[in-house]
Amino acid sequence: MTTRRTLGFMAMVFILAFTACAGGKQDIQQYFSNAADKVKATDNPSEKRQILSESFQTMASALDMAQDVPSMSANDLAGIHQLRIALQEKQDELAGHNGYVRVSDERLNAFSDYVVQDMEQADQVITISLITLLLVLILVVLLIK
Repeated sequence: MTTRRTLGFMAMVFILAFTACAGGKQDIQQYFSNAADKVKATDNPSEKRQILSESFQTMASALDMAQDVPSMSANDLAGIHQLRIALQEKQDELAGHNGYVRVSDERLNAFSDYVVQDMEQADQVITISLITLLLVLILVVLLIK
């Protein structure tokens, strides 16, 4: 009886872990999707840039803080590093730094959609453990408030 319960418990833990991990990734996607919605709701191009820039900076700060956690695994550090590089490229493209052409005012809505799509695709390539993902999300929430 205890073997059956133990196996059942282990199966539930694995199922819930996969669900939680997918939910955490969706939360990061939702964060950028919310920023894209704010960009589209604003008519002023400078406000659009500010919304995008602040969302990149908040996520980058959270990733930097998570990277400094001493117990972080090498795989998580590599995933955070890859995600941080992707964010820096988006920041550079928005501002026109490091060889990128600045996103024009007319293309800011499309750029915000592109960022959301790119983050969705990054989930397939960048792997971060559930605990690290939740830590990043908590840090984002704390930085926003």
